[in-house]
Amino acid sequence: MVFECSQCGDCCSHLGLVHTIEADLGNLRYIVLNRYSGERTTVTIDPDKTALFLDKNLKKSTFLDRPEACPFFRFIPEEEKGYCSVHATRPEICRDYGCWRMLILDSSGRRAGRIMESRHLGSDDPVLLAIFAERAHLLEKLSDFDWDDAVIRMIRSAGYLVRT
Repeated sequence: MVFECSQCGDCCSHLGLVHTIEADLGNLRYIVLNRYSGERTTVTIDPDKTALFLDKNLKKSTFLDRPEACPFFRFIPEEEKGYCSVHATRPEICRDYGCWRMLILDSSGRRAGRIMESRHLGSDDPVLLAIFAERAHLLEKLSDFDWDDAVIRMIRSAGYLVRT
């Protein structure tokens, strides 16, 4: 089963505790400070999300319901969907976050894939995809705990790193 984001907004609803806008560079470009790591990222409002980002009523309702939300998050109650207005340029912590149960990194620490809650591998890495396609079906009957353990061993034995 392929994972599909439902745009519930849970991933962004508390990131205002992490991210703060440090500087407005103009032209809908900002420097975002990660309060924990000190990392700074330049982000730009996605062209297709400009109206959402600038809508004062939507901003007010988003932060009324979700006061700890990321400053670039907007939630449309009528649609029951959340939107990241800087999705294309979002900080690395946001790129790494997902509805995943395992984050897979290659030997140099770059993201190679993610195992989603549904036991689906999301990856563009051909070696990782081949390993998973060849072996994961053998683990289908295992409990979640045992499946996770077996998959971690399988992926690590191929030289990948796994974060849970």
